Amino acid sequence: MVKRGRPNLKLFTTEGRLATCALLAILITAIVTSITIGPTSTVRNAYADNTWYVGKGVQPNTYYTYQVQNGDTDNGQPFLITLYIKQYNSTGQYWVVPAYVVTQGEVFKGIFHLSDLDMSVLGTSQIPDNMSKYASAYATSLHWLASFVTKATPQSVTSAYWGKIASIGGSPVAPSGSAKVTTAAGTFDTTRISYHKGVDNNIWISSNLPFPVKAQTFADVTTGNPPIQYAFELLATGKGSPPPPKSQFEIPKPPLTIQTARGTYYIKLLWEPATIQVGQNTKFGVVFQDNSQNTVSEVSYSIKITETNGKVITDLHDQKAPDGTGLIQGIKFDKPGPANILVTVDAVAGQPMGDFVENANFKVVASGAGTTAAAAPPGASPSIAPAKPIPQSPPSSTANNTTTTPPSSTAQAGGAAAGNQSSSNPNSNALSKIPILGKLFGG
Repeated sequence: MVKRGRPNLKLFTTEGRLATCALLAILITAIVTSITIGPTSTVRNAYADNTWYVGKGVQPNTYYTYQVQNGDTDNGQPFLITLYIKQYNSTGQYWVVPAYVVTQGEVFKGIFHLSDLDMSVLGTSQIPDNMSKYASAYATSLHWLASFVTKATPQSVTSAYWGKIASIGGSPVAPSGSAKVTTAAGTFDTTRISYHKGVDNNIWISSNLPFPVKAQTFADVTTGNPPIQYAFELLATGKGSPPPPKSQFEIPKPPLTIQTARGTYYIKLLWEPATIQVGQNTKFGVVFQDNSQNTVSEVSYSIKITETNGKVITDLHDQKAPDGTGLIQGIKFDKPGPANILVTVDAVAGQPMGDFVENANFKVVASGAGTTAAAAPPGASPSIAPAKPIPQSPPSSTANNTTTTPPSSTAQAGGAAAGNQSSSNPNSNALSKIPILGKLFGG
């Protein structure tokens, strides 16, 4: 007879259950460890690639050229900025970045020290006084998203929330979809970062670039069409040192239009002859419009014309524009080169502006012996390219998934009439063909 043994009940005792749990824990740990070494590593890498921050992917010996329009700089008129990421300073933990700004043919150069943490301009930077406002413009445009995403706090491009703008109201700053964006620098697969405050504001980022590709945002106003807060577009990028831009006066063509800083008025400046000649009489016209671009009547205004060295050519006050248009004749420029024309709205319909300043500062160029100048299309921005041809229009953006059209700018000359003006005959009376300006220029 076979003697059957009694079943081992040790596994069913408290001691047995503890031993079993310990064994299971070891097995689970082994499985998790195995997964971590393999697939989870891939998942982590994929997640890392799905994040972005200002400065991500920055490399030495690389340059980026942008056209930037900032509402707080030069009355919102666009300028070009080239950032050459030359090398990394490991001691100070910053990037050494020679920077060039081209605006209305003038060239400014400085050396930015950009923090490795968030690409902010450090106090050790070597920035001349005449370039400081453009460093500030960089901080409030190309660098703006660093308020939400830095190297220490990257964000997923699929996240539902990046942060909130400081002003009251409006939607959060967050990714809002993908878009293929084409600029002069090429075509980029981007993620659109958006927020809504009265209107849609959009910034397009690419995972391969340390700065956004493109942006268009608007100032926060309570009424009327909001003016541009900042807009920019990548125009060129490449390896190696870009050739430094050279000074060359771009001769703007009339009319030029600038929206005042508060967004209340548009001021349009025009003149004849279209090419201002030293020593010859020039006739200037001014048109005042509200923020819906309807002509404003009963305007009192001032106009001041100065050379770049500060010499005042004329300073007129209490000028009247009963129907919203004004005329100033007999202005002579004594020397060739750029000049500033400041037009200030003093009162409308008898109501003074009070504490608010509503003005626009235009830059024109007088031609004469010794002037090196290149005629620009009506309202065009400087076209001095550090690497490749640059489109002569400021950036704009749309909320569509494909953006290819260069933006229009209120700080530029606008309208079909300006675009159709022939540059081959600069002294033609083309301005008189524009209905509202006919009475000013002999139409």
